[in-house]
Amino acid sequence: MGSHRRLAPSGFDRGSAAAVGLLSVAAAVLGAVPATAAPAAPRDDRRADVDRLHTEAEQATEAYNKADARTDALRKEIGTAQDSIARQQERINSMRDALGSLAGAQYRSGGIDPSLALLLSADPDEYLDRASVLDRISTRQAGELRELRQAMRDLAQDRAEAAGKLTELEKSRKAVAAHKKTVERKLAKARALLNSLPDDERAGYERGSRSGREDLTALTGAGGPASGRAGAAFAAARSALGKPYVWGANGPTGFDCSGLTQWAYAQAGVGLPRTSQAQSGTGRRVSLSEARPGDLVAYRDDASHIGMYAGNGQVIHAPYPGAPVRYDPVGMMPVSSITRV
Repeated sequence: MGSHRRLAPSGFDRGSAAAVGLLSVAAAVLGAVPATAAPAAPRDDRRADVDRLHTEAEQATEAYNKADARTDALRKEIGTAQDSIARQQERINSMRDALGSLAGAQYRSGGIDPSLALLLSADPDEYLDRASVLDRISTRQAGELRELRQAMRDLAQDRAEAAGKLTELEKSRKAVAAHKKTVERKLAKARALLNSLPDDERAGYERGSRSGREDLTALTGAGGPASGRAGAAFAAARSALGKPYVWGANGPTGFDCSGLTQWAYAQAGVGLPRTSQAQSGTGRRVSLSEARPGDLVAYRDDASHIGMYAGNGQVIHAPYPGAPVRYDPVGMMPVSSITRV
């Protein structure tokens, strides 16, 4: 921003000097910028901005994971539908061939059965309507034609559903790409802000991030895992300590928050949904005083972050880019729910 300097009155008459004085007063009233550069934002504000950006990036990551999981599911559904459509078409072709052979044999023997019309029409419904008044179609042929008609209807419906899923898949792909850009943009801003802090403050942020909240250790339960699978999942989560946070990843070399808990429970033979919001709704809710190792601890009102209770008032979680999987106090953020899987 440019600066404004007050000009000396030399060379001006008294009226000009007075005018300059009035202009100076007006400039001050209007907030004229001093000649010195504006100071940088306070460091505490920058640290708060880093926290905010990490939170927003985590929320966008959860949206990305949800869209990505839906995309994967749609791909599988479309693959299954296409296989079914191919089998249905093969069956229809076989039925047409069988009916056509029968009609051809009747024609060669001197009679023209209405079945022959089926080969000349793409609409079995219309054929059956006409054939029903002719009394020249056998019971067996009528049954075969009705079966063919139903098969063709099923095939048309399945094709329409597959087309709808393909359209949804394209929308989901676009959503994935949009969420990915949002995450990358916010993480880049957070990295730039962190890099703007002096080394000692940056190290202090790392030590103090998400751990300066209310101490909830006294409120948490004690004891071992509530079940064998919870114990196996907890052991898997501990084996991931020190591995990097990688947004959108669910192991085994890197994790985001819900990716870690999903992977840990997969090692115990339990399938969890991909997002933290969905995971928080899986299983039975317990209170903080009842928490046992292996329980899932969701944070914030929107459950956009999740970790695994580790006992002694701590959780294991994947915090954010640049911070590896680690232990942190359970009260590092506002707890929204605790779920026992």
